[in-house]
Amino acid sequence: MAAALACVSALAACAPASSANTVNLYYAPEENLQAVVDRCNAQSGGRYHIVYNKLPREADGQREQMVRRLAAQDGGMDVLGLDVTWTGEFAEANWIREWTGEDRAEAERGTLQGPLETARSSGKLYAAPKNTNVQLLWYRADLVDHPPATWDEMIAEAQRLKREGKPHWISFSGAQFEGLFVHFNTLVESAGGRIVSADGNRAEIDAGAVRALEVLRGFGRAGVTSPAMNNAKQDDARMEFENGQAAFQLNWPFVYPSMQEDRPDLARNVRWARLPGVLPGVPSKSTIGGYNLAVSQYSAKPELAFDAALCLRDPENQKFSAINDGVPPTIESVYADPAMDQEYPMKETILEALKDPGVRPVSPAAQNVSTVLTNLLAPVAEIDPSKTAERMRTEVQNALESKGVMP
Repeated sequence: MAAALACVSALAACAPASSANTVNLYYAPEENLQAVVDRCNAQSGGRYHIVYNKLPREADGQREQMVRRLAAQDGGMDVLGLDVTWTGEFAEANWIREWTGEDRAEAERGTLQGPLETARSSGKLYAAPKNTNVQLLWYRADLVDHPPATWDEMIAEAQRLKREGKPHWISFSGAQFEGLFVHFNTLVESAGGRIVSADGNRAEIDAGAVRALEVLRGFGRAGVTSPAMNNAKQDDARMEFENGQAAFQLNWPFVYPSMQEDRPDLARNVRWARLPGVLPGVPSKSTIGGYNLAVSQYSAKPELAFDAALCLRDPENQKFSAINDGVPPTIESVYADPAMDQEYPMKETILEALKDPGVRPVSPAAQNVSTVLTNLLAPVAEIDPSKTAERMRTEVQNALESKGVMP
């Protein structure tokens, strides 16, 4: 009992029991990931045995648990599932190992460039992209003839439907959280702007970013959102759309199987397209989501950890996870597999967006940047584009220099 109490009170939780070939995977809850783990263990022929340790469901909790363990140099962690925004931070802190040689070549082989960009820091590869994601525009074909190409067109269509007394909301996650930053980054990238300089050291918030702020303010004041928009996260937007009051939804592909199950009558009339753009004739750049697999600097079995990580994200396992857990692959060839057709009828649209994506700033201070920006973006109707941009330049620069709001 005393040993157990000591373990609970320690800053880093006690490392799990392990044998010489145990590879501890720390990853977010994913319903069918254990089947992938079992497959890799069988294929290894006893060379390694992966143990799946589930992290908290919320991203903040995942990051907190890993940061605490890594700061304590916990040797019981081998393969880490990192949100795509954490790679630069973990690499800068020297918590994860660089991928080199054949391991790097295998991780890069056939992988889409957008997801690979999220796994790099300072020109080096620090993780292998396991799955990716982009948001799409979901719209009702019984209300709208064709998907709007720009935000201005989408808002105008929603206002027309409102005048006609028809479902007209644009379902949008406007709460003060990472999802709002994703929307803003998509708009900035779609407008050809930048939040942070290419080297990750300087706040820019240029003309494209100001244009993104103008779009968000106009959207917030257009009268085409639900009263709960300012508190909505992605699942709230999904449920709002399924309730039938919305004509459009900006969200991740997880909404498709949900509609099929919960509202098959509605799903029959739902179509999808790339997100609307900001500039006429210029396609949008949807911000990439997803998870990368990194190897802990403190792993006592790095060779086994790299091999295990490569198996967990190989083409066959990415296809399995895509079909069974709804997480889009990072390896391009998987999209051509006929087995993807039924569960991913929108796969061509996803792939098109992934080949021309938006990427959140890759920086050791990425979490700080997100925190200060979401503080300034919510509620979107109260944005003052020029003044908000000026505050952003100051706050983001402070965040980059570790002077700003800490997560």
